[in-house]
Amino acid sequence: MGIVKVAGELASATGGFQPVEFLADTGSLYTLVSPLLAQKLGVEFAASTTLVTANDSKSDVPLGFGRVRVMGREEPIIVGAMEVPMPLLGSTAMQALGLKVNPAEETVEFASPYPPLA
Repeated sequence: MGIVKVAGELASATGGFQPVEFLADTGSLYTLVSPLLAQKLGVEFAASTTLVTANDSKSDVPLGFGRVRVMGREEPIIVGAMEVPMPLLGSTAMQALGLKVNPAEETVEFASPYPPLA
């Protein structure tokens, strides 16, 4: 499987949306953006956590709330600020949006009806 990217928009909990290109990262729990992008969006951090990265290093990451739009769907999410090469759309955001990665086609596609059925 190669790199799977998807166009979307990201905002702080109360701010306006900004277009971004995400790397769909099924190995990341949280949606992660660079500290500079988090600042531009106006993300207010309420907590922090220690994340273990793919190379087994540990990083303390501030966490805040944001909103994401991808493929016509919008949900509130947790956003972390970390030095990343591009915004990472984490697995919890994809699950909230009802999206999944199709590894054979290297695309993001719908996984469930929207809004999710109760």
